[in-house]
Amino acid sequence: MDLLGLGAVKQLAEGLAGLPMFPYFDTAHYIVSVMALREQPGALEVSRRSPFACWFSSMLYCFGGAVLSGIIMAEAPVAPLANSTNVLLASLMWYLVFYSPLDALYSCATVLPVRLVLTGMKEVTRTWKVLSGVVQASKKYQDGLFVMIAVGWAKGAGGGLISNFEQLVRGVWKPETNELLKMSYPTKVTLIGAVLFSLQQCRYLPLQTPELMLLYTVFIVVNKTRMMLMGSSSSPFAPVESALYQTLFARPLTYAPLTNQSHTPTQTPSCPARPESKDASVLNGSSQTEEAQDHSKNSKKTN
Repeated sequence: MDLLGLGAVKQLAEGLAGLPMFPYFDTAHYIVSVMALREQPGALEVSRRSPFACWFSSMLYCFGGAVLSGIIMAEAPVAPLANSTNVLLASLMWYLVFYSPLDALYSCATVLPVRLVLTGMKEVTRTWKVLSGVVQASKKYQDGLFVMIAVGWAKGAGGGLISNFEQLVRGVWKPETNELLKMSYPTKVTLIGAVLFSLQQCRYLPLQTPELMLLYTVFIVVNKTRMMLMGSSSSPFAPVESALYQTLFARPLTYAPLTNQSHTPTQTPSCPARPESKDASVLNGSSQTEEAQDHSKNSKKTN
């Protein structure tokens, strides 16, 4: 079924599907990824103290998705390094972002219009990464829907999913920043894309691949641009997530099992203190005082 029956839209979808990522879109992806690393706390100190550790962390940011998807598919995690052209291009962007004279590249890339363009181009590459991961898994597991989702998710958001390992390279250990504990927006939107493309590959969605690529790319580019212009880091999926959590996973704090109410032991009232104990002590004390006074009087008379 051709839901996008307009000829112009169909041509646009086919043109987007045939758009080459190298070199312009890949270059934008490398620049934005290395900039994200540079803006991490302590990254500049690491770049001065150990350039090799900084370079290795940058490669994990740039090729983390390919590395993680290769591990899931039982392939060599160093396979992304086989493309020497991409590795050299990513290394060049790493050097220019961290060590360019007068910090020229980073200063230009942080200008808002330039950063919007670079980020939008990076989001376009996200679509290709997710789709390539799903297609890679479908070739080996034709009906493995969950395998397709896992590989597509890993390839599109691998840099965030292996962030703890990347932090270890820089000498930082923050297990509380695990993406599975608190997913960021890129991880969430990549997971949604992996689900959609996996359903489309299994023919559960009445869409062709170029049409779905166009819809998903427009959504992530427009939404990311809106978030950057508004200066907001909140996820647009927050209301849906909150509703699902309250419906399926929330447990009332006032919940108490019936067994605790039915088998609650009867409380026995504590025995009150005997009031005469205090009076007896007072009487005993007064009698002892009177005896002491009589004894002292008798001793005086004797003397």
